[in-house]
Amino acid sequence: MDAEIFYVLVGAVIVAAIARWRGWPAPLLVTVVALAASFLPFVPEVEIDGHLLLNLVLPPLLYSAALDVSFVGFKRSLPQIRRLGITLVLLTSVAVGLVAWWILPSLTLPGALLLGAIVAPPDAVSAAAIGRKLGLPRRIMTVLSGESLINDATSLTLYRVFAAIIAGATLTVWDGVWQFLAAVGVGVIVGLVFGIVLHQLRMRISDAVVIGTFGLLAPFGAYAIAEHLLGSGVLAVVAMGLYVGYNSPRTDYTTRQQETPLWLSADLLLESFVFAYIGLQFPRVLSDLGGEEVGRILLLSGAVLLVVLVMRPLYVYPANLWANRQDRRRLERWDRSVASGAFDERRRESKRWKHYSAEELRSQIVRDRMAGLQLTWKDNAVISWAGMRGVVTLATALAAADLAALDTEPSHAIVVVAFVVTVGTLLLQGLTLPMLIRGLGIASDVDDEDDAKAIADIKAKSREAGTAFLAEKRVEWEAKYGEVDLSVFDAFTRRMTRVERDTDEAQQVEDAVARPSYDDLAALSRGWLQVRRGILLEERDAGNLDEEVMRELMTAMDAEELALDTRGATRQQGRA
Repeated sequence: MDAEIFYVLVGAVIVAAIARWRGWPAPLLVTVVALAASFLPFVPEVEIDGHLLLNLVLPPLLYSAALDVSFVGFKRSLPQIRRLGITLVLLTSVAVGLVAWWILPSLTLPGALLLGAIVAPPDAVSAAAIGRKLGLPRRIMTVLSGESLINDATSLTLYRVFAAIIAGATLTVWDGVWQFLAAVGVGVIVGLVFGIVLHQLRMRISDAVVIGTFGLLAPFGAYAIAEHLLGSGVLAVVAMGLYVGYNSPRTDYTTRQQETPLWLSADLLLESFVFAYIGLQFPRVLSDLGGEEVGRILLLSGAVLLVVLVMRPLYVYPANLWANRQDRRRLERWDRSVASGAFDERRRESKRWKHYSAEELRSQIVRDRMAGLQLTWKDNAVISWAGMRGVVTLATALAAADLAALDTEPSHAIVVVAFVVTVGTLLLQGLTLPMLIRGLGIASDVDDEDDAKAIADIKAKSREAGTAFLAEKRVEWEAKYGEVDLSVFDAFTRRMTRVERDTDEAQQVEDAVARPSYDDLAALSRGWLQVRRGILLEERDAGNLDEEVMRELMTAMDAEELALDTRGATRQQGRA
C-alpha cells in the first residue's frame, strides 16, 4: 500500500508539473489523466479511509488558503461569502436530498439529506487556479476564496447532524441549529487561541525553520482539538489562518520568506494527490455496484449533478439583487437621517463618529458594507459557474460509506453520486469556465489601475515618512560623528535604501575622529525599511490599500532586507 500511494503521488506531481509548465489548470489535467489511467490493468488500486483522508488533507489545505486570503477583503465581502458559504449550502443540501429521496426511496430522507450535505460545498481550488491564470478581478477571487473557507464547515456540520439521525439519535430542528452555532463558536475560539499562540511564537523565535515546522503542525492540532470539543475543525483552521496571515507582516521577514515556498509545495503535493485519487477511484466504485443498481444509481447521479449545477445560478442572482436592494435602502435611510439632522445628533453622542463628516462616513459605509454593489451580472455569472467539487465531497462520501447504520445500496449510491458530481463538475465547469471568462471579457484591468494609483500614493507617503525619519537620524549622526561623515549620510539618503559602498574604505581610515561603522549604516537601512513597512500596515489597516498589493510591496522590502543581511554576512566572512 505504501508503495502504491508513493507511485500515485509521484505520478500526480509529474502531471501537475507539466500542467503548470504548459499553463493548464493542474487539477483538471491530473483528474483526467488519473481517470484514463485507472482503466489500465497495471495501475494499482489505492484505497484510503475517508476519515483519514479528510483529517490529513483538509487542515493544511484550508490553512494555506486562509493565509493567502485578504482579511480586509474577506470582511468587506462577508455578505456574499456568508450567502454562498452558508445559505446556498443549506438550500443545495435540501434540494439534492429531496430529489435523491424521490428517485431512490431506499436512501431514506435522512440518508438523502446526508448525500445533499456531502455534494453541497464547492471546492475553490480549481476555480482559484483558473481565476489566477486568466486574471479574474480581485473582488471575484475574494468571494470564491472566502466561500471555500466556510462552506466546508457548514457541510460537515450538516453531515454530522444527519449521520447522527441515521445512527438513531433523535434531533429536532432546534437541536441542529444549536449544534451548528456551537460548532461555529467552539471552532472560532479554538482557532483564535491557536492563531494567537502561533503568532506570538513567530514574533519571539527567530529560527525560520522551527517556526515553519510549528506552522505545519498547528493546523492539525487546531482541527483535532476543535473536533474533539464538538466544534468545527474547519472554522478553527480558517480562523487561525486568517489571524496569522493578517499579522504576518509584523513578523520577521525570514519567516515570511521561509513559509511561502513551504506552503506552495505542500499545496501542490496534497492537491495533486487528491485529484489523482478522485480519478483513480471512479471505475472501482462503479464496479462495486450490481447490474440492477447501475442504471438507477447513474440516473440518480445525473439528476443530482443537474441540481447542483442549476441551484447555484438560481440562487446567486436573486440573492444578489435582494442584497443590492437592501443596501440601497440602507443608504436611503442614511441620507434621510443626514437631511433631517438626526445624523448630527448621533455624531455628537458617538465617540467613533464625531471626528468624521457625513460625507466621509457615507463613503466609508459604501466601501465597507456595500460590497454587493460591486458585483456585476458578469461577475455573478462567473461565480455561478465556479462550483467545482473536490476533496471535501470525496472524503466525506468515503467516510459515509463506512457508517454502520447505512445499508449496502445507500452507501454505494452515496459514493457513486459523490464521484459523479465531483468528476462531472471538474470536467464540465472546469473546462468551460475559462471560455466563459474570456467570452464575458472579465479581466483585472480595473484592479491594475487601482493598484497603480494605490502604489503611487504609498510611494508618496513613504517618501514623506522616510524624509522625516532621515532628517531625525541626520541630527543624531551630526551630534555623534560631526560634519566629517555627513557626506556618507547624504549619499545614503540619495540612494534611499542602498548602503553606500564607499563606507568600507572610509571605515579603514584610522584617525582620531569617530566614524560611522557599517553596522550604523545597516541599522539606518533597516530603520528606513521599518518606516516603509509601517506605512504599508497603516494604510492596510485603514482600508486604503488592498492586502494583496501590500503583500507584493512587502515582498519587495523583504528582498531588500535579505540583500542587506547577505552583504553583512559576506563582509563578516571576508574579515574572518
